[in-house]
Amino acid sequence: MIDTVTGEACVPFAIQLKALLEQESRYQPKLSGLRILECAHDNGLRMTAKLRDFAVKDLLSLTRFFGFSSETFSLAVNLLDRFLAIMKIQPKHLSCVGLCCFYIAVKSSEEERNVPLAGDLIRISQNRFTVSDMMRMEKIILEKLYWKVKAPTALHFLRLYHSYICELLVANEKPAFNVERLEAQLKACHCSFGFSKVKPSLLALAILALETQEQQLHEMAEVLQSLQQHSNIKDGDLFCVRELVAKCLAEYSSTKCSRPTGQKLRWIISGRTARQLKHSYYKIAHLPTIPEATC
Repeated sequence: MIDTVTGEACVPFAIQLKALLEQESRYQPKLSGLRILECAHDNGLRMTAKLRDFAVKDLLSLTRFFGFSSETFSLAVNLLDRFLAIMKIQPKHLSCVGLCCFYIAVKSSEEERNVPLAGDLIRISQNRFTVSDMMRMEKIILEKLYWKVKAPTALHFLRLYHSYICELLVANEKPAFNVERLEAQLKACHCSFGFSKVKPSLLALAILALETQEQQLHEMAEVLQSLQQHSNIKDGDLFCVRELVAKCLAEYSSTKCSRPTGQKLRWIISGRTARQLKHSYYKIAHLPTIPEATC
């Protein structure tokens, strides 16, 4: 189980970071498989990067609907990318694969009492496969991933980096950004296939670097450089990914972007379906935009 904690009585930052970095490469999607997906033509017969992005946006909407954690969403995306990178699936099976990856992540990250029934998930997403189909697909996914579920995601690195910064700087020097805003930016990046090929540690540091640049937090320069050195990240790689993050966030914030906040959710439930669901489930809601930076 991968957890990052802070505080004097907890595991030191360097040890936590080393543990995450050692596991990072073992839980990365296979690059050769991602390149095949990236080059695939949209003919309705093959999986494409565009279809993957649509599936991830649906997972983000489901995360919002149930009020699940950022950790659940990031893990679901990791599982989906790893599976798509090693298996050639038809587009018609993507909804089942995506929902199973989400369900695996939910059962791994959320409290047992908050885990929904598989049948409820199917009804909410308005899919036509059965619970038995979903259970069979879940078994296939777990077997193909060698039952390696708990992955070190970019979210783990982002939270660890953020806690390190907050502990290192004195109170009057603490940065003007908060972890909720950074996590919202990460979620937007997860919706873009290009970041599936980026190491989680690099993506997390690039988000931090962009935020400090935009807010002109010059006092953060040495801290970021220290994090970069500890994480063995090259200057050129950080610069390149930081620019990609900036482009992604600009597109995500634009009115032209087909993000979940700007369109009707594909799986809006009917009144009849809603009455069949547990009363504890949240009502469908639009996804929030990325919070403005605090001044």
